Amino acid sequence: MSITWPRMKRPDRLEHFLNRAEVVSEMSTCLRRRIGAIIVSKDDVELSSGYVGAPRTTAHCIDTGTCLRRELKIPPGERYELCRSVHAEQNAIINAARTGISIVGGEMYISSERIRDAYDASRGEHDKIYGPCMICKKQIINSGLTMVHMREKGVGVKSYHAEELKELLAQEEEEIRRSLQPRANP
Repeated sequence: MSITWPRMKRPDRLEHFLNRAEVVSEMSTCLRRRIGAIIVSKDDVELSSGYVGAPRTTAHCIDTGTCLRRELKIPPGERYELCRSVHAEQNAIINAARTGISIVGGEMYISSERIRDAYDASRGEHDKIYGPCMICKKQIINSGLTMVHMREKGVGVKSYHAEELKELLAQEEEEIRRSLQPRANP
């Protein structure tokens, strides 16, 4: 007698690795966001992971209960140098380097979730996927990764080729350049 097994739904590659990044994000120590990143080789081997948190052996924001960027009312996407944390993307790249693993040609999967009440909903901060910051874009490009896939919980999924990251970086630099130019008096 033959047994018929019920069909089981298996997540596709994208969903699987974004789920893995979400598990990594559980270790995040930021008061504003839970972010996890994993780097996967072109043949689907998980090479490295990282989450947002303070540098090794230093106090984490969840331990101190303070966030300088929040205290100074710094909006998302600005003044990352004032943040105590190392971004998840940076930690995934750093952890690969610490262990001597080449990530050239790989892809990064990022899971991000805003902490409730940490952002101002009136500014539309809950409605968009920001993608990697300028600093992380530069590191991703230099590391040789070919793609980045990001899931913002409650918002959606967006993927970026390395070439798109370069274009976004150039656009952001131009926006900064324009914002710093003095305005002509009418």
